Amino acid sequence: MAFGCAIIVIGYLLAASLFTTGTVSQRNTSALGAPYPANRLNSACDKPSIDGLQHWIPSEGTMVPTTETLIQDGSKWFTRVEFKGSEWHTFVVWLGNKYGGQADLTKSAGFTVTYSSTDDFYVQLRPFSHWSGGDKWLTTLPSTGGQLQTKTIKFDAASWTYLAELGKPDYTFASALTDASGLVFVGKTPNKLEFRALPIDGFTPPCNPWP
Repeated sequence: MAFGCAIIVIGYLLAASLFTTGTVSQRNTSALGAPYPANRLNSACDKPSIDGLQHWIPSEGTMVPTTETLIQDGSKWFTRVEFKGSEWHTFVVWLGNKYGGQADLTKSAGFTVTYSSTDDFYVQLRPFSHWSGGDKWLTTLPSTGGQLQTKTIKFDAASWTYLAELGKPDYTFASALTDASGLVFVGKTPNKLEFRALPIDGFTPPCNPWP
């Protein structure tokens, strides 16, 4: 099954809500592992982002919204997306804030994600050298029952696996860290997702002045 990332014209829609009305003023977070601190941001970059990551892109599968959306909550930004069907969905985060951008994460301990979901799903680490296709190293993000939680995922091979349905990667997890290009959230079931934070240990996302 192909998981190629489509090039999408990016538009920021400052929506107040996708699944519910009102703004989120409090977080019901539970620590699942020690969280990493927020990414050190490029002070010259004034673009909307979640921990400096500017692009959160609905790529494949039936999703709402169909274009990239970041929502403002005070001085911070977050995003929501709904996987609608029972086909594979891909929700792409470019680590270099552009397609083809790469990051050497070999010295990074891992990342922390603050999210909510209504079903289990996965996050793939996609190297640019093996961007296309579903045969990627991944780890499970469990359902939170729609409540915001925080989970820390380490960049050690024992924490990552693959799905037989999508194929076994023909490269090592260690090699994927050398030219990491994206964290791609994938799932095959209807799911309502919200992402509030995604700090990556030791990593400062570059600023992309466009858009």
